[in-house]
Formats: sequence, C-alpha cells, structure tokens
Amino acid sequence: MTSVKQFRIEAEATAEELGRGAFVFTDDYSVFDWGKMPDQIPLKGASLCTMGAFNFELLESEGVPTHYRGVVERSSTDRRTSSDDDVENGDVVALADASHPPREMAIDLTQVPDLPHEGREYDYDSYHEAAGENYLIPLEIVFRNRVPVGSSLRRRTEPADHGLAFGSWPEEAVDLDEPIVEFSTKYEKGDRYLTREEADSIAGKAAIEDLESLAREVNRIVTEQADSAGLIHQDGKIECCYYRGELRVADVVGTFDENRFSYEGTQLSKEVLRQYHKRTQPDWVRAVNAAKAEAKQANVADWKSLCDEEPEPLSESVLETASELYCAGANAYTGRDLFDAPPLSSAIGAVQRL
Repeated sequence: MTSVKQFRIEAEATAEELGRGAFVFTDDYSVFDWGKMPDQIPLKGASLCTMGAFNFELLESEGVPTHYRGVVERSSTDRRTSSDDDVENGDVVALADASHPPREMAIDLTQVPDLPHEGREYDYDSYHEAAGENYLIPLEIVFRNRVPVGSSLRRRTEPADHGLAFGSWPEEAVDLDEPIVEFSTKYEKGDRYLTREEADSIAGKAAIEDLESLAREVNRIVTEQADSAGLIHQDGKIECCYYRGELRVADVVGTFDENRFSYEGTQLSKEVLRQYHKRTQPDWVRAVNAAKAEAKQANVADWKSLCDEEPEPLSESVLETASELYCAGANAYTGRDLFDAPPLSSAIGAVQRL
C-alpha cells in the first residue's frame, strides 16, 4: 500500500460495491518521499493505528462519513513490533473494546484504477473511465492553520493570495484565523500542488467545493480535539473516496504522520525525524533535493533512480526517543493511557536534546 503500512483484502471492490479489507500499520517510517527508511521505530505502527481509529470514531460521531469499520482484535499480539508473521483473522471491534493498542484497522475498500503516464504526464481520463461511481479520488486535500517559516506555501504564493494583510511573508510563523485549503496530487511520482481548476478536473465526479468543505470540517474536529489535549494542530490532509455520489474520508486521519502538531513549542510529528536527518545527514538530504530537481527538469517520474546517496540507519537512542514521542503523543491526544510511555512533557524534553 505505502512505505509505512500494508494492505489486506478480504473482498475486492467492484464498480458497484465497496469491498472489505484492512490496513496493517508497520513500524517503518518515511521522510522526504524516500519510502521505507533503513530502520524501524518501535510501536510507531500501533500508535498511528490507535490515533487513526480514535479520529475516525470521532468523525463518525460528528456525522462525517468515513471508510472505517473498526480495529482488528487478535487473541495474541506482539506489542513491541509490527511483524506480519502469523497474521490471521480477528474480530472487528471499536477502539474502546480493544484489549491493547491495535495495529490493524478494518476499512471499506474502493477502487484504485491504474493511472497511466508518460514521463510526468498523467492520464486522468483513463483513471476515471475505469473508476465509475466507486473510486479513490486521486487528490490530497491539505489544510493549514499555521504557515511556518519553512512552508512551501511561502515559495508558491503571496499573502494576498489568501486574503492576508501582509505585503510579503513575515519572518516569523503566521497563525491563520481561517484555514487555507489546497489540493495536491496523490499518485504522481512527485506530488505537486494544483490550481482549483486542475484539482476539479482530477477529482472526476467529486465536486471540489464539497471536498474543501469536508476538509474544513475534519480540520475543525481534529483541531478541537488537539486543543483539549493541550496540543496545537498546525496542518494536515485528508484523502477521500467517492461512492455513489457520497464523499467518505479515507486512508488515515489526524496522526503524527499525516498531520503536524506541536506541544510547548516543539514539533510532535514526523517533522522531528525530517529535521534530525537534515542536521545529521545533510549530504543525503541535498542529494534527494538535487535528484528531484533533475527529474523535474528531465521530465522523469522516478526521481529516486537519480539519487546517488542512501540514508544511514539511526542510533538506538534516537529510535527509542522517537518511539516514546509517538506513544506519549497518542496517549495525550486520545486522553487514554494506552501505551507504557513517559508523560508527554518528558518525551518532548528528550526530543529537544536530540
């Protein structure tokens, strides 16, 4: 499915009906679009599955349709790893009924047709011809409550484009009274931000106005939950499926991989790992950026094949710090002591010392 979670199919989706399956969350992580990195973060998969399930149940309670069915409860599970050995059928239950933090999430399945391309030119007409009335919309809908100093939004747009009363972007972060919503590609080799017209065309039968409204509602719900836990929700994204005229929130919502949160001024997301690699492996990060630029100039989709550097594994102490951050953050966000983890303030302190 992706570099950090796997996919099980119980019943395939058809042009007329949803299927059934599950996400299996691993302890792998990815930064800079690299894909699977050379090491794992203990309990990361369980923490993301827990947060995702919690948020889906929260959205459903607020009347937001999703593809979530529950978490998969098993008779025996190794709580320290996300190995896929001995995967067998389990019971689908609500998060509150799970005996331990889950790492599998039961979901409804929709169709994901092939997206043909030549170089960086993608044939979305073919995608939608095969999609019919039941498909995953090939977009990511991004919402921003804050514009940090390093945000790509500053390079791509001016404050006036968003109704902000600045002649140019301030040197400090900008907190927004109203969220900014953008659209980016989902299945292209290098994701790119889109105009509303481009996004509307790529969305197929789904209305771009409805996607924006849904993203704003999800953002509101996640932001309010974060605020109740003492966290600041900075930005995030959703993905959606279209089924017989209805939009449903898909993939996973409101985790430390999909969204950026902060606590007492410190990032509480995989941004911590991005910044750590920038500080400790700058040659690899520069090589990644150079490969992406070269691929764009040459109209090549697979930028990674042009990269001549590989990332190095992280030390055990860094992996343990990252694990405690994910687990303590999940406890704080959900308001439940689901993981044996230090208080969030202690986990944040360890991150600040990296």
